[in-house]
Amino acid sequence: MSAVVCIGSLNVDLVVRVARMPDTGETVTGHALERHLGGKGLNQALAARRAGGDVALVGAVGSDDGGAWMLRELGHEGIDLTAVSVVEGPSGTALIEVDARGANRIVVVPGANGWLTSDYTSAEVSRLAPARIALAPLEVPPVAVLGALRAARSEGMRTILNTAPVPAEGLPQGILDVTDIVVANEYEASLIAQRSVDGIEPAYAAARALRDLGAGSAIVTLGADGAVWSTPEGEGHTPAYPVTPIDTVAAGDAFCGVLAASLARDLPWEDALRRASAAGALATTVAGAAPSLPSADAIDRLVAAHPLEDT
Repeated sequence: MSAVVCIGSLNVDLVVRVARMPDTGETVTGHALERHLGGKGLNQALAARRAGGDVALVGAVGSDDGGAWMLRELGHEGIDLTAVSVVEGPSGTALIEVDARGANRIVVVPGANGWLTSDYTSAEVSRLAPARIALAPLEVPPVAVLGALRAARSEGMRTILNTAPVPAEGLPQGILDVTDIVVANEYEASLIAQRSVDGIEPAYAAARALRDLGAGSAIVTLGADGAVWSTPEGEGHTPAYPVTPIDTVAAGDAFCGVLAASLARDLPWEDALRRASAAGALATTVAGAAPSLPSADAIDRLVAAHPLEDT
């Protein structure tokens, strides 16, 4: 039985490294081209697994070489792939530019990820029950995420929604009503809550607004400023861990996956958030998405080395 069920995208990440991003109409020379495992569903499942969780993944890959490669690599990691379908056509692909400061720009071509439906995800989530946590980002059709979270809630799982990326049409109606914990970065929180999120105090207001919209608890991540959270029991701020970032790709996925794995182990809320924050920080110190997702030992060492206090 898996403790964490992740629902989401699986992508082949093609990463090009540049000194700076090109302007419109400009050509710049890249100095490296890399292929990595990617996709928010895959990344979050892998982060949870490396943090010590028993993890199943619900999604789809194409019938191409990229799909076979992803399944092979994830199998080596020990993730349950029985709910990952192979569909005719190309796998999802992400084109990622990373500059010398570690900032990134990403274009995603969904491919097989667009095949997912509410009927499929809800049936597979129910089949994988019982599990402790269901975790889903929004890089697949939103209706498929809504169906998965509804099924998870009906099976007694604790549900976590990561709002990345916010759909152009907004969140599906009713999705926050079946979300126990919503995780949004400051940009996503500002879109959903319809208020500026510029600093810690506005982030608290946005977290409360997300709860008012239906979520049980809300976390707003703020990069180097850590994360603020609001729950029925109280509110707080978890500081960021001190690192020197080189690539911010997958930092949010590391946070979400490790949060899910930690809560599945029944760790106290504040401890789970510290481990998630440490994982997000560590992910920025390694290039690429999947390669940057840290082990449980690395997370625990950083937490022990910097005993940050919540505020």
